[in-house]
Order: sequence, then C-alpha cells, then structure tokens
Amino acid sequence: MARVDQRLTPSPWHKRFVTWPLSGGATWLGIRLMQLLPIDTASNLGGVIARAIGPLLPISNRARLNLRDSFPDWDEPRIEATIRGMWENLGRVAGEFVHLQHLDVSGDDPRVEVIGRKHIWNLRDDDAPGIFFSAHLANWELLPKLAAPNGITMHSVYRAMNAPLADRILRQSSGRHEDELIAKGPTGAMKLARIMRNGGHIALLVDQKLNEGIDVPFFGRPAKTAPAIALFALKYRCPVVPARVERLGGARFRVTFWPPITLPDSGDPKADTLALMTDINGWLEKWIRQTPEQWLWLHRRWGK
Repeated sequence: MARVDQRLTPSPWHKRFVTWPLSGGATWLGIRLMQLLPIDTASNLGGVIARAIGPLLPISNRARLNLRDSFPDWDEPRIEATIRGMWENLGRVAGEFVHLQHLDVSGDDPRVEVIGRKHIWNLRDDDAPGIFFSAHLANWELLPKLAAPNGITMHSVYRAMNAPLADRILRQSSGRHEDELIAKGPTGAMKLARIMRNGGHIALLVDQKLNEGIDVPFFGRPAKTAPAIALFALKYRCPVVPARVERLGGARFRVTFWPPITLPDSGDPKADTLALMTDINGWLEKWIRQTPEQWLWLHRRWGK
C-alpha cells in the first residue's frame, strides 16, 4: 500500500486554528472591499481579475474538455473565448454578491428586467407546493431575490463551504433568512421533503453532477442527474416552473419565468422520472447553448 504523506494533509488542529480562520478572514476582507465599491465597479473589477487569471488555472482544462465534447464543431479560438467569458462572468458574480440584496427587483429598475412574473404569483396563490428550477447561469444568486417582493418564500439548496467561518460569513452577507438556505446533504433532503409536504416552495439548480443520480441525456451524452425535483413533482403533482437568469451586459440582467412544464403520467414512476428529468435537462441545454459563456463549465458534469 502506498504511504500517504501526512504533511500534505492538514491536521484537524491545523484546519481549525490556521486554515479556517485564514479563509474566513480572506472572505470577510473580500466582501468588505466589494461593499465599498458601487455594484458596477465591483462587477467590472471581479470580471477583469477573473478573466485574466482564470484561464491560466489548471481547472480550466476541465472546461476545455467539456466544451470540446459539447461543441465538437468549434475551433480552439472560440473555445478559449468562451472560457475567458465564463471566468469574467464568474468574477462578476463574486463582485456583485453583496450588492444583490439591495437591487430593486420589483420590475421598475432597468438594471433587472423580469418577465413572466405572473407564474410566481400563480404558485403563490394556489395553496399547493411548487418548484422552480434553474442553472448556474449569469448571476444565479439573483433568482431567490425575486421571492419576497412577489410574496413568496423560496427555499433553495446550497453547497456549504469546507471552511465553517467563511461559510457563515457568506451566508450572513447574502441577505437571506437562514431558514431559506438549506445545506446540501441528507439533512437538507429531509428539510426539502418537509417543506414540500407543508405546501412550501423550493428553488433548485439542477445542472450539477450527482454520483448517485440517474443517467439523463445532456448535450447528447448521459449525465448523472439528481432526480429529486422529479420525485417531488410526481409525488405532489405540483407546478414545476423553469426560471432563467441572463446577463445583458455588466451588472444588468433579465430574469424569465415560464409556465409550468407538463408532468408525465404514464403510470410507470421510473419512466416518468426519466422523462421529466430529460425535459428539464433539455431546458438547461437550450439556455446554455444560447449563452455558453454564462454557464459554469468547470463542473465534472459528465464524470470526467
């Protein structure tokens, strides 16, 4: 058996008293810096830095591989341009993070255009559970901000950071109530089930890989996909609303809500689950193809 060099693996003591405090301090400092800047300046600064540094990082090779497989007819210059655009978008997301809670999403602010608001109201008023689904497109953190102004509570799942202090600082800076944020994992799954059982509303980003998921077509290839959204929707026969965030340029956005998609009802739960998740992945793929530079191609979406 090969020996593991313990020097390469931080000890629990090292994590608790060195790594976690340092990451928490860096997170706090970054957030405070962005708070001092207007949203446009913070967005531009984050975009410029990420666009310059991101493509040089080893993780960008995963994005290159994903793009080549997804767009086999693209040449290398187009792939590299998309990677630069992806990093710029990601840097802008970071710069805009602390400013989103102050944006006017009522529909009167030209910075945020909202289309299909009636589909939020329909879920708000139907006395039944409901689901919104989206992807890591443009600034996906904007989507939950539309909940409260439209009279609805939208619970969403997030992946907690490995460093507890940094995670707590980010959650506190998001402007959202703690009960609206559900950490990914078994405990979070039980919370989602309870919310749905009580007639609540959840918002899920369904574009990441789940090793325990089911194979669903995505860009012409099977991708391990979490079936939770289909399981909830088919159990409660509740509305499932597609929701997309687009970046229109700088820190300007369009958020679009579509009518609920049709739920399959063949009588075969396994087949219906696959059919619904295939439909959902089709929505995501269409959005990504329209603005590929606004999607996070860094995921191991296809197990590579």
